[in-house]
Amino acid sequence: MKISVIGCGYLGAVHASAMAELGHDVIGIDVDANKIALLAEGRPPFFEPGLPEVLTSARDSGRLRFSTNIADAAGAQVHFVAVGTPQKPGSYSADLTYVDAAIEGLLPYLNDGDLVVGKSTVPVGTAARLSDLIVASGRGATLAWNPEFLREGFAVQDTISPDRLVYGVAPGAPGEHAVALLNEIYATALAADTPLVITDFATAELVKVAANAFLATKISFINAMAEIAEVTGADVTQLADAIGYDARIGRRFLGAGVGFGGGCLPKDIRAFTARAEELGRGESVAFLKEMDAINLRRRQRVVDLTVASLSRPVHQAKVAVLGLSFKPHSDDVRDSPALDVAVQLRGLGAEVVAIDPQAIENARARHPQLTYSDSLEETLRGADAIVHVTEWPEYRELDPVWAATLVRNRLVIDGRNSYDSAVWRAAGWEYKGMGKP
Repeated sequence: MKISVIGCGYLGAVHASAMAELGHDVIGIDVDANKIALLAEGRPPFFEPGLPEVLTSARDSGRLRFSTNIADAAGAQVHFVAVGTPQKPGSYSADLTYVDAAIEGLLPYLNDGDLVVGKSTVPVGTAARLSDLIVASGRGATLAWNPEFLREGFAVQDTISPDRLVYGVAPGAPGEHAVALLNEIYATALAADTPLVITDFATAELVKVAANAFLATKISFINAMAEIAEVTGADVTQLADAIGYDARIGRRFLGAGVGFGGGCLPKDIRAFTARAEELGRGESVAFLKEMDAINLRRRQRVVDLTVASLSRPVHQAKVAVLGLSFKPHSDDVRDSPALDVAVQLRGLGAEVVAIDPQAIENARARHPQLTYSDSLEETLRGADAIVHVTEWPEYRELDPVWAATLVRNRLVIDGRNSYDSAVWRAAGWEYKGMGKP
């Protein structure tokens, strides 16, 4: 099918490339000329494993091209809207400026029978409003909402082989038409028996934010237990293991540590809270505010633990921070706990040297006051403390015996509870974990 993807940021670039790789004829459109130039050359403007290969393959096949002119979307049967919905400055609400602009820009180029598919994460009620706008235009087009469930670091895999598909469609013939077109687009995934949920607009919008709210709650819950463990001498990792054996609970996302970040979970749960309050049901998700607060407290806990454990005043100490991205296999530093910890320690006067395999340039653009290094040896040399905050394999597998030959003081703050405390202590280190005795 002929497809346009409006918005070529993280979501849009991955979606456009994956759809072309699946055999569709795709044009990706974005107002950022530099981004479009990079994508046209087969160079993603961000780090995502597997994307360069898929992008290059799709481009070389002739099925994928890019443009800054939304008029080039004309003639496509299906138009995916994949623009960002950032948090409004000074508010928890989602900023729908880019979504509204994308729809307004598309309207003159829609033809009878075209399908506009929302993929952006939006407050519930947005799809119904946009559907009315599209119908009122008289262009004969239909709207569907098809939320994404991408995991950074696995986005290509999640697009080509999703764990479920959700279609939010209008009732009657327009919805049936939308389902038929989406089934054709996702024929490969459906042939592999991917679960499909066909529902209304509101449910499709809520699926995405509810999923993120649940994951955030699970992470924050175990971090709340870590706070209790820290004042009782309990071990939160063993606690998580024990309750995780219960099939109703499960072990995934029960890793206590410095908490979650990134461009989705924090903003999405805040926007969900704001929308619930607008609907007069703020009390229904009031607990999410406490989940957010717990998450932010864990960052402060890492900073406080580091300062309290140093053998010298913080302004005389060198701190090696391992990781800057909010998670491994990503260069995303938006709302990153790791970067936040590094900045706070620097603000307290520490000499902070931070390292990350992919995120240094993004971090430097936001916080040039930090010292960055691409050498693990130089990062560790002369350090009074190692603070491990992003679980990149090379940091998770750090050899404590080798590290001991470089540092000035053998203190490790394990912000991800990734290290075997017995191994580090046997190598002469003072080991401090999150919610661990």
